[in-house]
Amino acid sequence: MTVSAPARPVISTFERYLSLWVALCIVVGIVLGYALPGLFSAIASAEVARVNLVVAVLIWLMIIPMLLKIDLGALGSVRQHWKGVGVTLFINWAVKPFSMALLGTLFLGWLFRPLLPVDEVSSYIAGLILLAAAPCTAMVFVWSNLCEGEPTYTLSQVALNDVIMLFAFAPLVGLLLGVASITVPWDTLLISVMLYIVVPVIVAQIVRRIVIESGGQVPLDRLLTRLGPVSLLALLSTLVLLFGFQGEAIIAHPLVIALIAVPILIQVYFNAGLAYWLSRRLGVAWCVAAPAALIGASNFFELAVAAAISLFGLNSGAALATVVGVLVEVPVMLSVVGLVKRTRPWYEGGATA
Repeated sequence: MTVSAPARPVISTFERYLSLWVALCIVVGIVLGYALPGLFSAIASAEVARVNLVVAVLIWLMIIPMLLKIDLGALGSVRQHWKGVGVTLFINWAVKPFSMALLGTLFLGWLFRPLLPVDEVSSYIAGLILLAAAPCTAMVFVWSNLCEGEPTYTLSQVALNDVIMLFAFAPLVGLLLGVASITVPWDTLLISVMLYIVVPVIVAQIVRRIVIESGGQVPLDRLLTRLGPVSLLALLSTLVLLFGFQGEAIIAHPLVIALIAVPILIQVYFNAGLAYWLSRRLGVAWCVAAPAALIGASNFFELAVAAAISLFGLNSGAALATVVGVLVEVPVMLSVVGLVKRTRPWYEGGATA
């Protein structure tokens, strides 16, 4: 089966300054939370089976446009770059979630514990685990494009990760939360997987097939262009809600966001570096190794935010921890892109295939 390479995306000005918009959401959310407490209480009460209806709609608007970019038919091309695929699978599923649980426990559960609200420490660690348990889906195409990565590899790797995520996300999160002595609400976790992974993947693939069969790739690209801002605006609206509920806790503990960011930053550079080094040792071509490092390091933060809200609530420490992941995502991943590009001569001096 022949799989066409996806069109090379370019990071938009809006996406490039995502961290700035997130910072503004912090301010707006905190101000609105204090100014309109009744509104936020009404939003919080709009729940069915522990699923907040307002947030559920926003998260669907976030996730489905991103999943429309994924062609599950690309799974047939996985064999072309099996070494790079193997490295990324190892990092995404055998290293990153466990390294994050370890780093979260080390920093938040021990080193920074005296500086954090005692009753939220476990929730912060849970948020970090959720953040690391889902590999990035959409923004990876942007990072791969910026480092001139092999587009067919990137597409097939992301498609494979999405399929694995359907089956592995819930057991992996349940295992790591249990190891961290955090109570796992299995019913809510399974509902979250259905709502925010299974159903969006199915809906996205149905819409994708209908659009392509009706007119080909061009109308799909047009649809993705139109939905891109919707996805980002839904993300920012969700963040405003989160910070509206978190405002009091943030003002009381202003260092919390910076402290939560520390293990996130360490695990990003650790996993990117490990994937890059393993690829070099295995003789993987640089155009595959570069996106392999980026896929290995980045997170599907939209899913993490959704799962944290469902499992622990809008005003939980877990939800706040996943939001910190959004805050650092763009500048950190852009720095990783710069690192792999600057080290290309070193890499190609050791890679032989």
